[in-house]
Amino acid sequence: MTTTPYSVVIFDWDGTLMDSTHSIVSAIQGACRDLELPVPTSEQASWVIGLSLERALRHAVPDLKKSMEPLFLDRYRYHYLARDTQLKLFDGVPELLDALQGMGVTLAVATGKSRVGLDRALTATSLHNRFSATRCADETFGKPHPAMLHELMDELMVEPQNVVMVGDTSHDLNMAANAGVHGLGVAYGAHPENELRTCPHQGIVGDVSSLRQWLLERVVNT
Repeated sequence: MTTTPYSVVIFDWDGTLMDSTHSIVSAIQGACRDLELPVPTSEQASWVIGLSLERALRHAVPDLKKSMEPLFLDRYRYHYLARDTQLKLFDGVPELLDALQGMGVTLAVATGKSRVGLDRALTATSLHNRFSATRCADETFGKPHPAMLHELMDELMVEPQNVVMVGDTSHDLNMAANAGVHGLGVAYGAHPENELRTCPHQGIVGDVSSLRQWLLERVVNT
């Protein structure tokens, strides 16, 4: 257990709070089929979740020409939004956020989503008022660059030792390490547990119930 209780918990979004990994993978694969590009495997497509758009496309769709990116994104959005009504928070997430806020913990989001995408998701889930600050990949450097976390810490006026970053990918944990904050991996999202364990981490949990227990034992109770 850390000797300094966390006063700020920063969450990734997709695959950590929202059960959207399969929808993102299917949208990437669907856009590739529409444009007659090689279709990445589910493992290849899920690996890029959380990265900036440019890095994600470079890894998942290496044959995509720059001139075709707008059309690819149009098809990606079509497939993703077609499943939008099916997206939901993981069971137990609202209760987790309530418990943390009830203990006086400040909550934030650092996500590979665009600002438009995150705002739409926050509105759909009625979670806008839960987070004191949010940062998206199209507003700064993408993961695993530490800029998102540095900017959030500056905005929230908190020191790194009081922050934990929670995410489901190696990109999240490496971003946390690069920013000098602790990282907690969740093994129910995009990246498998064995990959998460190759990254710097304070712990790996397998479900939201375990996530709640881990955090509530380590946060400031005001």
